[in-house]
Amino acid sequence: MAPFYDIIFYVLGYKERFNALVFLLEKTILMKKPFKVFFSVIAAGFFLASTGYPQEKVVEKPTVYFGLIPLYTPQLMYEKFQPLMDYLSSNTPYKFKMRLTKDYKGIVSLLQEGKIDIAFMGGASYVAARDKIEPIPILKSINRDGKPFYRSVIITREDKGINNISELKGKSFAFASRWSSSGAVVPLYHLYSNGIGLKGLSKYFHLRYHDSVVREVLKGNYDAGAVIDTIAYSYKDKGLKFIFISEPITELTIVARKGASHALVASVKKALLGINPYDPDIKEWGEEIRYGFTGASDSDFDSIRNMIGYLKGQRVYLSDDED
Repeated sequence: MAPFYDIIFYVLGYKERFNALVFLLEKTILMKKPFKVFFSVIAAGFFLASTGYPQEKVVEKPTVYFGLIPLYTPQLMYEKFQPLMDYLSSNTPYKFKMRLTKDYKGIVSLLQEGKIDIAFMGGASYVAARDKIEPIPILKSINRDGKPFYRSVIITREDKGINNISELKGKSFAFASRWSSSGAVVPLYHLYSNGIGLKGLSKYFHLRYHDSVVREVLKGNYDAGAVIDTIAYSYKDKGLKFIFISEPITELTIVARKGASHALVASVKKALLGINPYDPDIKEWGEEIRYGFTGASDSDFDSIRNMIGYLKGQRVYLSDDED
């Protein structure tokens, strides 16, 4: 019978081979011959292992690298933003992978070199990038109130006895990245417009991450500091005091590299505009992205441009070097 089996399996296709194998096993069992049943099962196992039952061919999605400015330490960035990568991978024809950099200017470099196609960046880094590589604004985040803006918050420790900006003269100050809107540009603008400036501080330093600024202020290593509002509020019950909250700043924005495919941009827009902030799965996302997105344009960044222009007049510039 063995040659007969071979002929059947050779002539028939895979699906038909499997069905024929099942038929032969059933016939053997009905014949009530235990040894034939045993050897038929063994033969079936070798057959399926060697030939393999046909499966649908899996087509790999093209990979898209998504860059993010370092708001937090790398571990926190992964926890807060990886769900966005998973969501985009599930709701577009692409597989998204996160790319983190050690500082804000690193995102601009990755866009310029074509190593990322999409990026999540703030106003100051967008303005700095605009003259070099012309990134295309796609969408901006929405906050918990449904508004497309955030604010810079100047923080101090509750026991420091500092109540407003004017009382920062002679005090130490921690900024976030030099290219951060809420952590550097906006607070610098208000320090200068209130007659303090950098020379009016006893010392200052630019830290890489907003959460690092909060921790250094809470430790007492700096009298005050500036961070994005989402981070300020998340630490407020740990002994922080807010002495200044800025005017609205255009929300963190998703941009596309100039030359990125229209299909990619359209897919990202469609997926992100379809986010339901009431979906229980979204609650695990970072505060900066969990409430959805709305359209963005270059003019959204005019207020940051004006602040940067004012600071240049005070001989304060965005530096290419980060501390």
